[in-house]
Amino acid sequence: MDFELKILGSSSAIPAPNRFHTAQVLTVGSHLNLIDCGEGTQSQLMRYKIKHHRILNIFISHLHGDHYFGLFGLLSTMHLQMRTTPLNLFGPPGLAELLTLQFKVSNTNINFPITFHEIDPTVYKRIYEDKTITVHTLPMQHRVPCCGFLFKEKPKPRHLVKEKLPSFLTPPQLVRLKFGEDIKDEHGKILVRNKDVTTSPKRSRSYAYCSDTKYKEDILPYIQGVDLLYHEATFMHDMVERAAYTHHSTAQQAATLAAKANVKRLFIGHFSARYKDLTPLLEEAKAVFENTALAIEGKTIGILEYDFRD
Repeated sequence: MDFELKILGSSSAIPAPNRFHTAQVLTVGSHLNLIDCGEGTQSQLMRYKIKHHRILNIFISHLHGDHYFGLFGLLSTMHLQMRTTPLNLFGPPGLAELLTLQFKVSNTNINFPITFHEIDPTVYKRIYEDKTITVHTLPMQHRVPCCGFLFKEKPKPRHLVKEKLPSFLTPPQLVRLKFGEDIKDEHGKILVRNKDVTTSPKRSRSYAYCSDTKYKEDILPYIQGVDLLYHEATFMHDMVERAAYTHHSTAQQAATLAAKANVKRLFIGHFSARYKDLTPLLEEAKAVFENTALAIEGKTIGILEYDFRD
């Protein structure tokens, strides 16, 4: 099953040539999750041939324009193209009010169901769950209430070894074996040991999205060992004081957090428009955490179901 991240935008507050405001699409199976929706997100979806009617959930980290100014336009397009599929919209307090006002003054009556889920950006909390994944908020430290998001696949079933399965097992018993149980008789005697007839499941994958924030180590327990960490890196470390003043991070700080969390891979993004060449930010991060890449427009990474480090 696909578990793939696509970067649509990498710029911070001010657009830069060939760089768009923050937006990402995480594909899990057949479902698309849009993470933030800066200005230009619609254009980027079209550019990379991503069908917006497949977006099931939209997650907005905070109410600075470079993270949500594209949302009203995207919802309007969905409306005009006669979307009927329900949409889940997750965002901080105030987002529903902003959208409601825009729809009111433009006399737009959305013709598909939108369920708004108001989130608390200050806590680590599960906000979404389906058969495949869970999503938790990750509290950030920014100038307005802001959170990141942790996407984790649920534990997967074990694999049955057909040649080793006794013929007397029933379908419900086979399901129990898949989920790690031994099969016992009515007296508690083990008839079939799980370890004798199954092999380990494919690994569950994870992605942590850390939006605008100061360097913040108290999220380490939540992101420990994730397959992919995205962390903002608005500045280089020679501007660490500017980063602290604006409640942002440096490339070095993002890499330091990745190293301490023992993640498998790091993406850095949300670059200041002052940087025309992003190579120095990448080099600064790689000096601390080698397995770092730039989260630039068009970049795609698929997270595999087996362990990797490249």
